[in-house]
Amino acid sequence: MDLDPELAALRPLGGFFLLRVAGPGHRALPTLAEAYGGAGPQGRRDPLDVRVRRVADGVRAPEARVAASIAHQGLAARLWSVALGCAALYGTLPDLNPRLLRWDPEGSAPDDLWLTRVRPGTDLARAVLDGHLHPLATALRARHRLAPGLLRGNAASALAGAGRQLQRWALAHDRRDIAARARTLTAALLTHPDLAGAGTLTGPATGAPSGPQAFRRRSCCLYYRVPGGGVCGDCCFPRPPRSSPRAPSG
Repeated sequence: MDLDPELAALRPLGGFFLLRVAGPGHRALPTLAEAYGGAGPQGRRDPLDVRVRRVADGVRAPEARVAASIAHQGLAARLWSVALGCAALYGTLPDLNPRLLRWDPEGSAPDDLWLTRVRPGTDLARAVLDGHLHPLATALRARHRLAPGLLRGNAASALAGAGRQLQRWALAHDRRDIAARARTLTAALLTHPDLAGAGTLTGPATGAPSGPQAFRRRSCCLYYRVPGGGVCGDCCFPRPPRSSPRAPSG
């Protein structure tokens, strides 16, 4: 299927997979390239700092690095969802260059993204890992004490979660071809050198051979440190740690 000008095939998948096309009203928003570089339009506040503070206020994070980890995983989940959705439904990706993606750092979750123009792009790993998650991780590590293993775990967890949601949607709508494609893409990407070892795919989460696979990461995103947060479903911890505020970096 060819890419359509509005990427309409993504709409039925839900908010994490939605990618709208930017209009004139979105020009004041920073691009992700500007966010990774630390400067928004016309020298405004650092978009990543704005986002981390927005997340910190929303979850009452006890320190900035906890909010930074949560913000990182949220944006990674959106990027993986958009890319996987396009690859599975269209069989190709639009150009997801960070200079073409506008972002509202003050928006609610899931992160709001707008694509400036729809044109053919590159492969999944290059688009998401090289184009976004590498510069995003570099920018966040320059501001916050985030271990590389934690960020790798966040990236892998976000990918596995996006793949799982896409497979569930496809199976619920009797699109087994889409489910199989999403499953294959997700498993292959998790073997990429930048993600390999960050976690393990286990059996199908639903208990059915064709169901989405569950994922167990080898690091912690620090969400347990949020008041009332607990541990995530794929966390390396079976329960919130008590003795140490430090999570393993993986």
